[in-house]
Amino acid sequence: MSVVSNSRTLDFAQRMSRLGTETAFAVSAEAAAFAGEGNKVYPFHIGDLNLPTPENIVAATHDAMRAGKTGYGSNYGLAELRAALAANINASHGTSYTAENVLVQPGGKPVIGKFFLALLNSGDEALYPNPGYPIYESQIEFNGGKALPYGYREGAGNFEIDLAQLERAITPRTRFLVFNNLQNPTGAESSRTELEQVAEIARKHDLMVLCDEAYQGIVYGAAPTSLVSLPGMADRTVILYTFSKTYAMTGWRLGAAIGPKPLIDAMAKLAVNDESCTNTFIQYGGIEALTGDQSGSRNNLAILEERRDIAVDLLNSIPGFRCFKPGSTFYLFPNVTGAMAALGTEDYEAFRRLVLKETGVSFTTRGHFGRPGQSEPQRYVRLAYSGIDKDQIHEGLMRLKQFMTRA
Repeated sequence: MSVVSNSRTLDFAQRMSRLGTETAFAVSAEAAAFAGEGNKVYPFHIGDLNLPTPENIVAATHDAMRAGKTGYGSNYGLAELRAALAANINASHGTSYTAENVLVQPGGKPVIGKFFLALLNSGDEALYPNPGYPIYESQIEFNGGKALPYGYREGAGNFEIDLAQLERAITPRTRFLVFNNLQNPTGAESSRTELEQVAEIARKHDLMVLCDEAYQGIVYGAAPTSLVSLPGMADRTVILYTFSKTYAMTGWRLGAAIGPKPLIDAMAKLAVNDESCTNTFIQYGGIEALTGDQSGSRNNLAILEERRDIAVDLLNSIPGFRCFKPGSTFYLFPNVTGAMAALGTEDYEAFRRLVLKETGVSFTTRGHFGRPGQSEPQRYVRLAYSGIDKDQIHEGLMRLKQFMTRA
């Protein structure tokens, strides 16, 4: 891969050809261009929040800035924040972490890269969910690994992991498992039985696990069990924690890796070489998020639950759509096989663009969350209700219903 710049050839490293991206951002740009032409857009395409960061978090961050907390910090993060994160996880997971098990990061995404950079050797295999967050596959392959997808299937009340497919994919070179309970894009939440089966597979095949818990705070019912809580899992698991979703802090870029101390130390060494440290004053906002008044976050969660209920009810009234009501995340992953057939297309992008053009409803598709397998006859799209108000959800999905009724 090379380009010519100022009469000199610029040759990129071969690994750059293995680096993926988030194609959902291309959908966002397309929707923005469509809106710029004077069209109404109903933004279900991006997993950002249009809800405010709770004021007490903003105030604590502002106070830290005014107090001069603007210099370099430890590459591990503030001791107070690390301790607060350990205490928070212990309370919800029944674990016994200390601050030494915590590495503060500038968001949740850097945890993925540092996990694989610290552990993965060229040719190692890593299992990852597909459909799933596309950065898993990107980082596995960028770091010289082989990405092994495992999928989901429709169960009685929500999506379930295809455990048989997962275990069939394992070879003697398989060393890692990426597990995302409260899953993006499906909204799947593992039952206790499913968690125990996943844990058994990890122990049986001696897999290191990256447990992405980005949506652990976006739960509308009983708190879920974490994979790390099960016997034998804490010593082989790194939790990806992020403040982005629970506390409406997507743009703040604050997260953490929580896991075995030797691996946390190795990832901290990478942090020195990468970003030196996480933004200092924002970490004081993180301390307040964990230890301060929780009413702002509870209010945001209640708003999200109302949005979910409206969206699910409307989607299930649209010809050709069938949608579960997940108990967590802010994503819906309706089956649109019938809708696409009614419009005479099997092409995801043709379907997405037609719906945008005719209704203004903008969403991503299953194709934005990993390469669909050959044995996937059903078609799905993802709608995020985190960045669109209730009245706009109703208006947009009613327009979609009218369009599909005419199809």
